[in-house]
Amino acid sequence: MIYRSPLEQFEIYYIFGPITNSALFILLAFILIYHFLYFGTKKGTIIPNRWQSVVELLYLALLNLIKENIGAKGIKYFPFIFIIFIFILFTNLLGMIPYSFTVTSHIVVTFTLSLSIFIGVTLIGLKIHGLHFFSFFVPQGAPKLLLPLLVVIEAISYTARAFSLAIRLFANMMSGHTLLKIIASFGWTLITMGGIALPLLSVIPIALILAITGLEIGIAFLQAYVFTILTCIYLMIQSIYTELHHCSVLLRLKRRSILFTDSLRSAPHYDLEMRRSLK
Repeated sequence: MIYRSPLEQFEIYYIFGPITNSALFILLAFILIYHFLYFGTKKGTIIPNRWQSVVELLYLALLNLIKENIGAKGIKYFPFIFIIFIFILFTNLLGMIPYSFTVTSHIVVTFTLSLSIFIGVTLIGLKIHGLHFFSFFVPQGAPKLLLPLLVVIEAISYTARAFSLAIRLFANMMSGHTLLKIIASFGWTLITMGGIALPLLSVIPIALILAITGLEIGIAFLQAYVFTILTCIYLMIQSIYTELHHCSVLLRLKRRSILFTDSLRSAPHYDLEMRRSLK
């Protein structure tokens, strides 16, 4: 009997020429996305058909997600957010087909996506705020002696976003498929072994396979949603940072003016007319 590793399903190999199985399934995902959107928008009617209903529900769900997290200013990012969600979703679901390949189970693919988002969000922040963008790494009201340490911590936490996005998606997809492979191998071993009792016991791992498969399909949707909503949050942070900074400056100025007014009122030779004008 030949025992195969559960990690064998993640191997990348050449199919023909320079085309690997990973590149082939990425191309297949884009072909499916194209036809899914094409047939969903080909004949737009007032009373939508099934394909059109699915596309419209997906469109409205992502549009509301952007409005809730970024606001009206975030609608310009809708095409980018839409293609990220639908690409991750289709590649995750393609990986659920037996003997297929899960593109998002490789850290290279997920890290390329997250790094592209990280660079894009950073460039948007620099475009909006200019050099003031780097004040994001300086906590407001922090002691000056701790500023060097705090700046390093903030910079590390900021760059960690690229790694957290990639590792979360990669780890969830890889662990789920590995678990399915292990349980499926265990069930197949029980079926092929002799006797009567062992094949009957194979019903247990088969039932587990069906349950975990349903769970993995849910995780495929969930991971696409989490990746998308975190991207929206990162864009939202860059969009509202200027407003938050202005509010903090105004609050500090107001606080100083109140302290200055209180100090004048407590002065012994304060002019009576000035006291009346302040009241």
